Amino acid sequence: MTETAHIDQFLLIHSARADNWRELTSLADAWAANRGERAGLELALAAAGAAEEYHAYPGTRLLDALKERIASNDPTGAAKLARRISNGLLTHAYKGRLAEWDVHDVMSDDEVVDIMPPATGETGGRRPYFEVLFVNSQPAARWPALANEVRRLRRPEDGFIYEPIFVGSFEDAFCAAALNPDIISVVLAEGFPYRSRHDAPVLRSVLDPLGETEGSDVSALRLARSLKRIRPELDIYLLSDRQVEKLAGDPAADAVRRIFYAVEEPLELHLAIMEGVQARFETPFFDNLKKYARRPIGTFHALPIARGKSVFKSDWIRDMGEFYGLNLFLAESSATTGGLDSLLEPTGTIKRSQEMAARAFGADHVFFVTNGTSTSNKMAVQALLAPGDIAVVDRNCHKSHHYGMVLTGAQPYYVEAFPMTEYSMYGAVPLATIKRALLALRAEGRLDRLRLLDLTNCTFDGHMYNVRRVMEECLSIKPDLIFLWDEAWSGFARFSPFLRPRTAMGAAGDLEEWLRDPASIKAYDEQQTELGDNPSDETLMAVRLIPDPRAVRLRVYQTNSTHKSMSAIRQGSMLLVKDVDFHTVEAQFHEAVFTHASTSPNQQLIASLDVARRQMELDGYGLVMNAIEIALKIRQAINEHPLISKYFRVLGADEMIPEAYRQSGFKDYLAPGSTWATAIKSMREDEFYLDPTRMTLVCGTAGFDGTQFKGLLATEYDIQLNKTSRNSVLLQSNINNTRSDIAHLIRVMVEICHGIDKRLADGGEGERKAFAARVKSLMTDVPDLPNFSHFHEVYRSDAGRMTPEGDIRTAFFNAYDASVCEYVPLLGAECDRRLTEGPEMVSANFVIPYPPGFPIMVPGQVLTQETIDFMRKLDVKEIHGYEKARGLKLVKPDAVSAKMKR
Repeated sequence: MTETAHIDQFLLIHSARADNWRELTSLADAWAANRGERAGLELALAAAGAAEEYHAYPGTRLLDALKERIASNDPTGAAKLARRISNGLLTHAYKGRLAEWDVHDVMSDDEVVDIMPPATGETGGRRPYFEVLFVNSQPAARWPALANEVRRLRRPEDGFIYEPIFVGSFEDAFCAAALNPDIISVVLAEGFPYRSRHDAPVLRSVLDPLGETEGSDVSALRLARSLKRIRPELDIYLLSDRQVEKLAGDPAADAVRRIFYAVEEPLELHLAIMEGVQARFETPFFDNLKKYARRPIGTFHALPIARGKSVFKSDWIRDMGEFYGLNLFLAESSATTGGLDSLLEPTGTIKRSQEMAARAFGADHVFFVTNGTSTSNKMAVQALLAPGDIAVVDRNCHKSHHYGMVLTGAQPYYVEAFPMTEYSMYGAVPLATIKRALLALRAEGRLDRLRLLDLTNCTFDGHMYNVRRVMEECLSIKPDLIFLWDEAWSGFARFSPFLRPRTAMGAAGDLEEWLRDPASIKAYDEQQTELGDNPSDETLMAVRLIPDPRAVRLRVYQTNSTHKSMSAIRQGSMLLVKDVDFHTVEAQFHEAVFTHASTSPNQQLIASLDVARRQMELDGYGLVMNAIEIALKIRQAINEHPLISKYFRVLGADEMIPEAYRQSGFKDYLAPGSTWATAIKSMREDEFYLDPTRMTLVCGTAGFDGTQFKGLLATEYDIQLNKTSRNSVLLQSNINNTRSDIAHLIRVMVEICHGIDKRLADGGEGERKAFAARVKSLMTDVPDLPNFSHFHEVYRSDAGRMTPEGDIRTAFFNAYDASVCEYVPLLGAECDRRLTEGPEMVSANFVIPYPPGFPIMVPGQVLTQETIDFMRKLDVKEIHGYEKARGLKLVKPDAVSAKMKR
């Protein structure tokens, strides 16, 4: 019978392996101390057996030695070896210390495994370690000998060191690549069967949800494609004893880096593996910057801090040099020659680094940006839109998109996300809302003016669109529509098979492949036959539309805040391009770079973008999986803790996403009955999917508003977080977090809850009533979230009759003219009178309260009762664009009209 593992048996598989070995060690220690039975240890070791074959360490020799010590009734020896293996896995000492692989190794008392980061910029000669998966049809008894042959190919001059892992089936290969993030290269020798020699539930739990089922095609090329689907960063090599020339020309061989004829060139295979890893390890700009820093450079340009002499020779600022270290200053320069490059017009190392980033992220082109994703967004909007163009925009997107519309003179057609009023936040924009906007423009005869769909994915709070479906259905209405996906918060998602399909580049790659498939034309033609001539808008709204592959121009842009989810310095961002017509806008993009990029970009920031790409290509799969594991453990630890859950909880997908948008029926990652198979089903089918690494922690039930609780954690407990709402805070796990971070958070929350318990117990009935009133105020008496109303007619002279777009640029610059502006106090009779009697109040600028962080007023917007009510109920300290002492800044439409007529 097929078994499907519970969610934590795969999504927590990496940390679970370390936990399992600690448990094995505990069982062995208990047996050695006569507190346990040998049978329990044997059972636990047998249960781990199948999955352990997918890892190089501890390997056959150490596992056989452990089994032998158990079988020979040597509890002390078994406990000692189990502990050494467990510690090796915990510290990763086996990656850099050869003796860890020795059955008889004993570490001396004065020998310490180095787990601390180096104090200098040098690596000390340590070679990065990885594992290579060999898939073959040889008997398992021969695998140790084959592994030794592979090891003999390793040379001292190799830049890296690897250990081989041998498996003998399609199933085992797929599971090994999914379960072991240290595997970064795969060698396939044709002739292996589909089925594993093991009958282990873990195999089914991995294969079935990912759609890998037995079929007539068990070829190496099919396996290569399957592996690339879950881990596109893998280098795959094929060994074949048939017509390799024909294989090399097969389009299916695109997934393979190189094809070898049988095993005639083992050294060449070894060198190819090394070269493949080096191609990802190379960081052109960073590598060159290190060389530059080691050269004796004389500086006669405008950057005194370069080389550090002005710092280290000063009695007054030497402490800055000591804090940051010498390399920072040696690597500073304002020059773009002498081996360096220009960010504005890269032709050398930056150009190569950007090309490598494009490869890593599945894009055609990448622009490095050193002013944050705010700048990336404005660059994209400026390059893609011209005055009078229409852009369908999420009203709740980051302010940089709105300001981009101001800069270009494009007309925003605002669409609304579904509200989460209880938590004073918005979700994402339903597909039906987007389709309705496109169809309305078509009905108005203005679809030709529509150029861009601009959405945030994932949202601040973790809502991920079904990106492919959104693009498919929109392209069926307007085949040349351009898509800009602001993925500031989810750049790392490229490196997880559970998140990648929900990214712009991941979905664009899947859609591109579908467009090339002849079956796509058949699917389109069949749907057109079913729809008939001139289907009504109601009909088009009710079906999942299929675009015409012959008409589609796939034009997709993605921005990501590399510094938010990868190892880049703050403000490091990338703009990713997958646009078949990029050549038509490339000149505009260069102009946008000249407009927004600094002519003095920070060299270290550019280098960090280069390095972040390297890390994610080589280590990203495991790092993102760890971030997911951390998040799931936090969710579980908070929601299942008897004390913490009295006052706090992390919201599940069923509370963050309305049921109507969870078509699969998925409730939450940790809900009873949830498996990681149901999570994948949700990822594939649901309109919205919750990024598990983004956790909305409700604190209003503990009597804290979001800002207050954020401040408490920061000032009293040294815990930092970012986003808040009226009654919640957002916790975000990332590739930097460890399980120690979880322990610290849980310990702090327990202490806070004890404090609440004590205060309520000691304070008597009055304290309990005050607490209940505070909770009610935060959780029940919440203001309704205001929707965008409409632009005033004075800014709609070039708009449709029934569509809401408007001239935001003119409205924005009207605010510069004091003669057409006025102020009205938010609190007072005049504001109420204007709402009921007129004249209409029209915002002169953006008004953005933090939280929630979206503009509740934009230039030219008519203010309504719901907007004013929301403003009046806000209890936040930070409201951009609003001066409490003067009131609401408004434009006077009559005065604007009079000036326009002059």
